[in-house]
Amino acid sequence: MDEIFILIAEDDADDRFLLQSAFEENGFKDKLQFVENGVELVEYLYKLTQDGNNGKLPRFILLDLNMPKKDGREVLKEIKQNPSLKKIPVIVFSTTNNEQEMRRCYELGANSYITKPNSFENLIKTVAALRSYWIHTTSIPG
Repeated sequence: MDEIFILIAEDDADDRFLLQSAFEENGFKDKLQFVENGVELVEYLYKLTQDGNNGKLPRFILLDLNMPKKDGREVLKEIKQNPSLKKIPVIVFSTTNNEQEMRRCYELGANSYITKPNSFENLIKTVAALRSYWIHTTSIPG
């Protein structure tokens, strides 16, 4: 369990703070890595695959769609087209609650699409569900 970490791409500082707090409430104190835009996310992932990291990729990526430099849609497409990265589950986490946008993300390879909760209490519940499903329920190849 110590090797599990979650990569979160979120450009908004307040949302990063709330996510960190919600994950800490769910027992993930030092298991988060944040990036602030799509370019940082891609660079971080490529660095992991080139560092002889023994396959220690994030357990999943929580991906905001509307980020500067490279948006979440571009990043999602790039991740899912890369043989070294495509097995990483990508959970789109966005304020956009639009069926066409959801469909587009699934077509690009998203493993899940979650609309950002409207309260901290609901965010804690969402993070608990993410933890339960993506850490304890699913099996992901190394």
